[in-house]
Amino acid sequence: MRALGGEAVADTNSVSTPEGGEAIVATAVEAFGTVDIVINNAGILRDKAFHNMDPAMYDAVLEVHLRGALNLTQPAFKIMRDKGYGRIVSTSSGAGVFGNFGQANYGAAKMGLVGLTRVLAVEGARNNIRANAIAPIALTRMTEDLLGDLGQKLQPEFVAPLVTYLAHESCEASGRLFSVGGGRVAEVFIGECDGFTSATLSPEEIRDNWGQITDREGYTVPAHMGDETALFVRALS
Repeated sequence: MRALGGEAVADTNSVSTPEGGEAIVATAVEAFGTVDIVINNAGILRDKAFHNMDPAMYDAVLEVHLRGALNLTQPAFKIMRDKGYGRIVSTSSGAGVFGNFGQANYGAAKMGLVGLTRVLAVEGARNNIRANAIAPIALTRMTEDLLGDLGQKLQPEFVAPLVTYLAHESCEASGRLFSVGGGRVAEVFIGECDGFTSATLSPEEIRDNWGQITDREGYTVPAHMGDETALFVRALS
């Protein structure tokens, strides 16, 4: 970063503890005066089929990926809230959004980051804080043995432009998730089908109306819990 003309400061505290997160933010404030952007990208892998996974493997991954993001983002969020500006980008994964064998711990942590992003978008809206998540496919030290020849087309340089845009003051998107890799960028969203409503709902009615319940021809993409509640109000009116 310095070679390219930027400024950088190192901090060796761990994001896996609240004290570590606060210390990292304090280092940034001491060096630069404030915090405008948080990029949650710390991560480790402890892969194994779920039935063989040791509970210690849950803890290790959750502490870094999910608790790490909570520990780092909260002290920075307070600063952003007080000054009325901030940008937060968290690294999720298709392993959480879509599922991947041997990554129950990793997938749970990464989908947790999607939930965190959605809540931060809601809570930060009035203070000009925008929060988004990415699900990158990229060659890293953690994935270089998994991607094979495809990895040569999935350099991290193809992920950085999206992170740069989402962290920029001109970006107004918030609460969104994007798949990115190899020069391709696409939004990934959670939609809700129109569904089926009955005042006498029973297991048999669910069985008999399964097609309508799962019909994806008509769906809504709620931006927050209030939007989803509105769907129920409309259906029950």
